[in-house]
Amino acid sequence: MNLGIFDRLIRLLAGLGFVFFDYIATSNWEIIFFIIGAWGVMTSVFGWCPFYRLMGIDTCPTNFNVTDG
Repeated sequence: MNLGIFDRLIRLLAGLGFVFFDYIATSNWEIIFFIIGAWGVMTSVFGWCPFYRLMGIDTCPTNFNVTDG
């Protein structure tokens, strides 16, 4: 996990907003709004963003390191 609770909440609200606009948008913009909204909702639900991982950003206050043993 690399997303904190505030970051996840913002992504969830923004993602749901984009999905809502997907339903009222014209067909030219519909797929773009859906992709952006789905990305925001999915990263919020899982708490992990691959772009944050690539850039080395971590807003999660705790680390969940799992070791064998």
